Amino acid sequence: MRVDTGFAALGTERLVLRRSLPEDAPTISAYRSDPVVHRHQGWDRTDVEGVRAEIEEMAGRAPGEPGGWVQLSAIRREDEELIGDVGLSVGEAEPEVLKLGYTISPAFQGLGYATEAVAALTEYGFDALAAEVVRIYASAANAASIRVAEKVGLRLVERIPRGGGRSAVRYELTRDERGFRHAPIPTDT
Repeated sequence: MRVDTGFAALGTERLVLRRSLPEDAPTISAYRSDPVVHRHQGWDRTDVEGVRAEIEEMAGRAPGEPGGWVQLSAIRREDEELIGDVGLSVGEAEPEVLKLGYTISPAFQGLGYATEAVAALTEYGFDALAAEVVRIYASAANAASIRVAEKVGLRLVERIPRGGGRSAVRYELTRDERGFRHAPIPTDT
């Protein structure tokens, strides 16, 4: 995996994905603390100080660098509103795997923002970071998150049982699968 020490931001048609800043913490905390959002997530802390501490801890880590997550805030271009956050992390025991995570504020869900952000991160992972595999974990009960993974082209690889009758799913897209997906359709000549 390559390390992108010069990372500034990623742009999509409607979003800018830039490093999360300490001043983003109140907004991120508000939607992460929403019980509907929180039930599908695995954060230890969702309070403002906890979110701020995580942002500050991640600030020195470059995308592609092992050792933890890099968090990006999803900013809507039209009004510069923070609508969610996305993250990327190199697999601990699998340095060729790039894990992605994403959360969109409930006020902005269902509008395609998560798909747009995850598609951009997937392309960035393969093109800039030279990932061999892009991986997403989700709660098996989080149908919206699963739809995002599938729309971006990831495939279900594993169902993971968890305690209390809950389970998670693992979705992946490999570099070879991505290349096939982008390959031109042969024509008879």
